[in-house]
Amino acid sequence: MNLGLQGKHAIVTGGSRGVGREMALCLADEGAQVTLTYHGHKEKADEVVKAIKGKGKVANAVQMNLADPTSIKEMVKQALQFGVVDILVNNAAVWPTRYIKDMSLLEWNETLQTNLTSVFLISQLFVQHCVQQKRAGTLLNIISQAAFHGSTTGHAHYAASKSGIVGFAKSLAREHAKDKITVNNLALGIVETDMIRKSLQEKEEYYLNRIPIGRVAQPREMAEIATFLVSEKANYVTGSTFDATGGMLMR
Repeated sequence: MNLGLQGKHAIVTGGSRGVGREMALCLADEGAQVTLTYHGHKEKADEVVKAIKGKGKVANAVQMNLADPTSIKEMVKQALQFGVVDILVNNAAVWPTRYIKDMSLLEWNETLQTNLTSVFLISQLFVQHCVQQKRAGTLLNIISQAAFHGSTTGHAHYAASKSGIVGFAKSLAREHAKDKITVNNLALGIVETDMIRKSLQEKEEYYLNRIPIGRVAQPREMAEIATFLVSEKANYVTGSTFDATGGMLMR
């Protein structure tokens, strides 16, 4: 199936590892140019760029700190030097652990700034670019089943940030539908990535019992779904959240 991604330029935040890495590779496989961002894993980001370029595709890596608005603006500025941007995937996030009774206001604010406010800032810059260029645009936010289920394992601030993205995305989709800018979310369940691997090893039975399908997802599976959702084949969909949770969400 031709997904219509040939020649398009996509930004993937957090593209050096996990689901973000696989999304960058999938998009490149479909012919898109990719600008991936990283924070502290330059070597891994360079490996992704090298892998993409090894297939004769185009990719670039840009460092960005999600908690710093200036860094976000600089990332978008650098990405635009590689050409107009057609697709934005807000994937990067932090997953700190602290139960509410022990959580400081600082930790709460840092998590919301990194996971939610950064999505607002990057998305704002993206839609401004699309409107100024009079170009259609596609935006996908990677969220979590925790946005709907909440958390029982010390991740209330993470769950709140992902839930906030749902409401924000609906509003953004409504504001820019007539500009041919689509905005959707992909809710993930439990995916085997660096972020959660330690918890999976410590509480494997607990996590598996929460998944009706009975297994943890692999990053490539999620990336393939995300790639379809930012493709021309999904251009009639906006303001929606798609569940890829192995049945953890059934709605």
